[in-house]
Amino acid sequence: MLARVRSGALVGVDAVVVDVEVDMALGLPFFHVVGLPEGAVKESKVRVVSALKNSGYELPHKRITVNLAPADIRKEGAAFELPIAIGVLAAARILSGEKMGDYLYGGELSLDGAVKPIRGVLPLALAARDGGFKGVVVPTANAAEAALVDRIEVIPVTTVADAFGFLQGEQTIAPALRQTGRILLNAGAPALDMSDVRGQNDVKNALEVAAAGGHNVLMCGPPGSGKTMLARRLSTILPPMDFQETLEVTKIYSVLGLIADGESMIHDRPFRAPHHTISNAGLVGGGPMARPGELSMAHRGVLFLDELPEFQKHVLEVLRQPLEEGVVRLARANQNVSYPCQVMLVAAMNPCRCGYFNVTGNRVCVCTQNRVAEYHARVSGPLLDRVDITLETRAVEVQHMTAEVGREKPSEWYRQRVIEARQRQAARFKNTKGILCNAQMSARQVRQMCLMVAEAQRSLQQAVMQHGLSARAHDRILKMARTRADLEGHERIEAEDMRFAIDCRVVDRRDWLKQQAMNRTAVQVFKDPAQQGVLGGGGGGS
Repeated sequence: MLARVRSGALVGVDAVVVDVEVDMALGLPFFHVVGLPEGAVKESKVRVVSALKNSGYELPHKRITVNLAPADIRKEGAAFELPIAIGVLAAARILSGEKMGDYLYGGELSLDGAVKPIRGVLPLALAARDGGFKGVVVPTANAAEAALVDRIEVIPVTTVADAFGFLQGEQTIAPALRQTGRILLNAGAPALDMSDVRGQNDVKNALEVAAAGGHNVLMCGPPGSGKTMLARRLSTILPPMDFQETLEVTKIYSVLGLIADGESMIHDRPFRAPHHTISNAGLVGGGPMARPGELSMAHRGVLFLDELPEFQKHVLEVLRQPLEEGVVRLARANQNVSYPCQVMLVAAMNPCRCGYFNVTGNRVCVCTQNRVAEYHARVSGPLLDRVDITLETRAVEVQHMTAEVGREKPSEWYRQRVIEARQRQAARFKNTKGILCNAQMSARQVRQMCLMVAEAQRSLQQAVMQHGLSARAHDRILKMARTRADLEGHERIEAEDMRFAIDCRVVDRRDWLKQQAMNRTAVQVFKDPAQQGVLGGGGGGS
């Protein structure tokens, strides 16, 4: 007898409906799975037979063939074991439930018949809703995650016997309801707040603009100037995600199996900080199974690259297209997948290898000019062109380090201003699909929506000619000025908004490094004429 149930195979962050066809015919006892299954799916036949036997179901000694269609999609993971078991029971005429075709099934089986949690339940539930199914039958541990999807029933099962009883009409299982609990990506970590950072008010203001418009940031400064502290606190001033954004983020973590059993939705914006030894597949995704990388795991949140020049150059270069398009496209011999990656890139670097190229005081840089230039050359110009805000951070002054607690503005103060600016942007883009903040504007939208006064236009033209900025840098300055105007409540971009945006592009100016080297040499000659060939102690600002 032939039986058919339906499940889902993961392709990127989405699920494709898969027909699980089970044929039971006369012949020598044999269990075969076809349809491009990978290792774990091939092994499922052993677990299915043992799980059904230990659950009290006696299978006839026949030839069993399981086909997973469509056959050109690779099937991976253990989620097909529950639907295969249901199909085997139906093919053996042990199960005759009329509502078997109304649901999608997913679950891993243990040898005693228990249904264990799987990854990718949220995409499976979305596929059931979009495919017109009544609901899904999933492990109890994954039910809260699947219940995020509306207009479907989520039937939680603990054992194969529970699924059998429900489909046979012998057992009533109440559908799972959506939970309001929160998944904290950094659970147990101490609370971070912008008030923890002393001084650096100019940098904080620039990060406020970055958060309000979703702009990329690069901070360049000596060790101990607060670059990492500021980056880790940036997520505390970002606006909360709406429901659609939380679904997008939760899908990615569901595909990777990073959602704890019994949890439902990720509410906090992700913050990912990979080590500089990461590979390009680890950063943007890939590998044999084309899994999402750190870039997609930071979707709708912050990707922090500390010690930026220490990353391998080819790893940094693969970021260029995804940062521009907001999506990672992975092409493999047997599949093409896409992962979303609308992220805020925040990077930090020292001004030179020793870290004291632009520092006043007793610390002296020991790097030659050639070594400094070589160090900066490890970050390419095209990548810098995709960064909106490039800043110099300076060492914290003594009066800020010894100041009383409570004088710095908390994250909530910045966050309220950011939320108000995002609301102005939401009103501006209400008729534009897929645009949530200024950084996502296209070139045409920049021309339409970044209107400015005459003085601001003159300042922009002068900056482009003086610093040799590219067309992409020109548009990014306009977007940043528009965000500054949103923060200040300006209808048009004022001259002060434009000056702020231009001042926030420091490190990528073509004459910046040369000018700093001249300043360093002059200061070093004044301090110690015997060391004229060494770059040492001058002053910098943000």
